[in-house]
Amino acid sequence: MKKALVVSLAVFLACGVLATWTFAQQASKAPAPAKAPAREILSLQLQQEIPVPNVMGRLDHMSSDSKRRLLFVSALGNNSAEVIDTFAGRVVHTITEGLSQPQGILYVPDVNKIVIANAENGKVNIYDGTTYQLRKSLDFGPDPDNLRYDAASKLVVVGYGEDDGGIAFIDPVKEEQVGKVLKTGGHPESFQVEQTGGHIYVNCPDVGGNSVLSIERKTGKVTKWSLKGLRGNFPMQLNEKDHRLFTVTRKPPMLVVLDTETGNEVARMRTSGDSDDLFYDASRNRIYVVGGQASISIYDIHDPDHYSLLERIPTTIGARTAYFFTSRDQLYVGIPAKEGQPSQIWAYGPQE
Repeated sequence: MKKALVVSLAVFLACGVLATWTFAQQASKAPAPAKAPAREILSLQLQQEIPVPNVMGRLDHMSSDSKRRLLFVSALGNNSAEVIDTFAGRVVHTITEGLSQPQGILYVPDVNKIVIANAENGKVNIYDGTTYQLRKSLDFGPDPDNLRYDAASKLVVVGYGEDDGGIAFIDPVKEEQVGKVLKTGGHPESFQVEQTGGHIYVNCPDVGGNSVLSIERKTGKVTKWSLKGLRGNFPMQLNEKDHRLFTVTRKPPMLVVLDTETGNEVARMRTSGDSDDLFYDASRNRIYVVGGQASISIYDIHDPDHYSLLERIPTTIGARTAYFFTSRDQLYVGIPAKEGQPSQIWAYGPQE
């Protein structure tokens, strides 16, 4: 009886081993289950490449006309301003009259005029927004640069000058300089105008070991905010609702967030190098830093005091200026000419 039981158990185990071996053999011959293709959705997707024919050299700042879906681009290295139909994806006009290293460019929809600041000849020109004919040329002295429109006062704001630099104002209806110049003591780079608080914030890399200036518009009083060892602060954006100012330095490349009520630093993070433009996307609570060292850094704003890098998008060397066309929900990046190829504008669509 015991011997029969042992034999039965041995047969049972042998069958089990054989079954397991057979299953393993069949499984090894079966095709592996198909893997779903990897899909990477970037937070900025390149959607359009717009050629800018016959334009060589560096592209500088940009502006837009939302009704006609036009993008205006200062082609500094080409002594021209290019008018681009973003819907058609092509250049529809080139402005050359009176331009000499154009930097800042601004379309003023209230009066249908284009204002362009020229670095080389120190002039700020005003053009008709439909015919693109030169209407007026104003002398501002050395290096007029960035332009902004103050909707509250209906004035164009221009930063200009070197050691005696300042912020000045232009009446686009009268086409003349008006009011008092707000002195900065150095060349103003990017600046932002408060619509309700009465301050203008200015990046002045030449002042006080690289400072951000807070200027009271009515009195001209200047308060300097130190960047604590950082240098080369050029681009700037403002989140006026949350009292936060965003600035980017080049040495080293850092995104710095300041509290506009106190001047205190809220955050600093590594960012794209050689940046000349950054933008605040209020609808997504994001920041885009465009850097000439071939990348765009994208940051999530969790709340006014907390930020994190979402990702870094590769571009190309020298692409450091851009424009966030809010009504078209597109980030347009200036791609400089190189290796015999003309300049381009790359359009990126933000993704949720």
